[in-house]
Amino acid sequence: MAELFLVRHAQASYGSGNYDQLSPLGHEQSQLLGQYFKEREITFDKLICGDMQRHKETLTGITGAFKNVEINHQWNEFAFEDVINAFLKQHPELTPAKDSSRKQWYRVLKAAMVAWSENRINENLPETWEDFQSRVKQASKKIAVGTEKKVLVVSSGGAIAVFLQQLFDLTPSQAVNFNLQIKNSSLHHFYFNKEGFQMSSFNSIPHLEPLSLMEKITYS
Repeated sequence: MAELFLVRHAQASYGSGNYDQLSPLGHEQSQLLGQYFKEREITFDKLICGDMQRHKETLTGITGAFKNVEINHQWNEFAFEDVINAFLKQHPELTPAKDSSRKQWYRVLKAAMVAWSENRINENLPETWEDFQSRVKQASKKIAVGTEKKVLVVSSGGAIAVFLQQLFDLTPSQAVNFNLQIKNSSLHHFYFNKEGFQMSSFNSIPHLEPLSLMEKITYS
């Protein structure tokens, strides 16, 4: 069977003017993952990433260059800021204070995603939950029917969670729970053929497992 190595982008620049770019730690995480692959002589027949900056920078860190890459927007993250803003517009009482911790914002994100998946947000958003599911399904199907034996995809937590939802027939709420625990630069490994995918590992970070590197584990 062929293999899919599905990677969440490395740490983005949370709280900065451009979240979509990697933080200095994010660049380091992606390079460490690339070193892990190199040491184990793991090479890829096909490289794919979403068209977000953090996807491209993560793939560049892993491979050392950005070339021979298929860019597929279907692996992009959903517009989470739009989803949160629309949710808080309906529920302003849930808006965290400006100095709130990330943990409080994660609670809001979870509530907003669940409301979005249940069609309880009244605002017009760039895509519906069903649209999001559809494009991820199309992206994974394209890989399944391909001829490559080892495929590396760099994507985002939401898209990975929806891929898992479809693979295991999960509820939207379970997909949201998956999303919020996916680590930056984490590796999700699958075997596949034209009939579908089989999971081998979830959310692994072998490149960050040494005790000296555990402080580099992040979720944003």
